[in-house]
Amino acid sequence: MAVFTAVSDSDLEPFLRRFDVGRVVSLEGIVAGIENTNYRLTTEREGQKQCFVLTLFERLNAQQLPFYLELMRHLALAGIPCPNPVPDHNGQILGTLAGKPATLVTWLQGREITDPSPQACARIGSVLARMHLATRDFSGTQPNLRGLSWWREVTPQLLPFLPEAQATLLEHELGYQIAQDLTSLPRSAVHADLFRNNVLFEGDEVGGVIDFYFAGVDTWLFDLAVTANDWCINLATGAWDHDRLNALVSAYQLVRPLDPSEREAWPAAQRAGALRFWISRLYDVHLPRPAQVIVPHDPAHFERILIARREAPHRFDPWSAHAD
Repeated sequence: MAVFTAVSDSDLEPFLRRFDVGRVVSLEGIVAGIENTNYRLTTEREGQKQCFVLTLFERLNAQQLPFYLELMRHLALAGIPCPNPVPDHNGQILGTLAGKPATLVTWLQGREITDPSPQACARIGSVLARMHLATRDFSGTQPNLRGLSWWREVTPQLLPFLPEAQATLLEHELGYQIAQDLTSLPRSAVHADLFRNNVLFEGDEVGGVIDFYFAGVDTWLFDLAVTANDWCINLATGAWDHDRLNALVSAYQLVRPLDPSEREAWPAAQRAGALRFWISRLYDVHLPRPAQVIVPHDPAHFERILIARREAPHRFDPWSAHAD
């Protein structure tokens, strides 16, 4: 978790002058995420308080960012509960603050749930399928910047830090993923990081899907696997919780049934979803950036998930349209 860039009043005032959001009441750092600096901004306008998320981007540049911001706008217009970028007086949704690209987005109500029920997993499966269908006509083309190309790039940098068993596992799994041919699978812009802490619930319903800054064009199946690997597992072992998994996948397929090629590729996708986050967590531990507040996530968690997927992947009953 990190806050990388401090924002002073003298920095904030000219930035907010471009927006019709009223006077600043408070600016509080959000100690969550490890990629960007986020603040909760509370303002008052005509006697009414309102909240926004102010994000300063630490890695993504001004050329990459329109993809993410326009994706959120596209999904919000399609009825997906997600942050909507706030335009300034000139209609711009990206600016500069404290020398960093920055944006202001709407604040969503709700709370994170840490121990989801099968019913909550079903809600996530349904929302995820709706997101995939909603992005079919989204024109953004930016690839998943934490996809296979990045895995191949950073794995040689990580290997010197790893014990022999971990290094062997990483090399073998990367080789396996390189050998997969997923070019025919349905794809579009996907969230690619739909973990429990990126969803807000209001009661029993999804109130908001947040943090789109790992999004990119990738297969819908990969996005489903990333989501299932977080929502539908035993946290201690990484093994599947089949009640949760069947609820999520079945609800997804009620909105968008998987095609036969996706069902066949599902075991490989589960492993790819685990590998992606094992590599990124290893990277954050062994090749960290300085930050005011930082607690990198434990790589061992996704190492356990990857091993569990290699040993016992979930498979579909070939006679069923839904999960087994």
